[in-house]
Amino acid sequence: MAPLRSLVAATLLLLSAANAHFILNNPVSLEGGSIDEDKEGNAPCGADLPDLSKKTTNDFHVDGDFVSVRLGHPQGNWLIRATLDGKASGNWSQLFPIVTQSGLGDFCEPIVTAPKEWVGKTGVIGVAVKAPDGILYQCAVVNFVAGTNTPGDSCKNGSSVTGSFSSDSALSALVGNPSSNPASSTSATPSSSPSPS
Repeated sequence: MAPLRSLVAATLLLLSAANAHFILNNPVSLEGGSIDEDKEGNAPCGADLPDLSKKTTNDFHVDGDFVSVRLGHPQGNWLIRATLDGKASGNWSQLFPIVTQSGLGDFCEPIVTAPKEWVGKTGVIGVAVKAPDGILYQCAVVNFVAGTNTPGDSCKNGSSVTGSFSSDSALSALVGNPSSNPASSTSATPSSSPSPS
């Protein structure tokens, strides 16, 4: 009977992972641990909208900080962006090249940079993933600070996860202002390669 229980438990775990969209682990998302997956498709931040005066903030180091996510789909294209707009309604800057993740599970970019002139300001980091069920969103309110942050054990990649740079016109259109040409938006200098291998 124990093998049957193990099989049922494994099946339930697989089904729950297949139904999960994604989780923004670092910086901590606006929703924290209570992600409303039904609303992750709501731009710009999923189920919650930023309120820079009331949300818990994370420090984000402009010379390099890590962004950690967990993907519940077999593949997705990631966009990491940020804005100083307190309502996250525009002026998005792309902080890292678009990366395709293949494989379910943890994915971490250890060195994501932001414009140095943002030091001392509060803003929003927005992570969007284009997955089989559309574009999904989560955000975090951050304080932009000087320096770098050394990723700890929480910056990890799943054993079956790979990443490669890619292009995605739907994600690229999310950078800049909704009414402006996304190609004319500002962006930070990205790292030279995605972290997973």
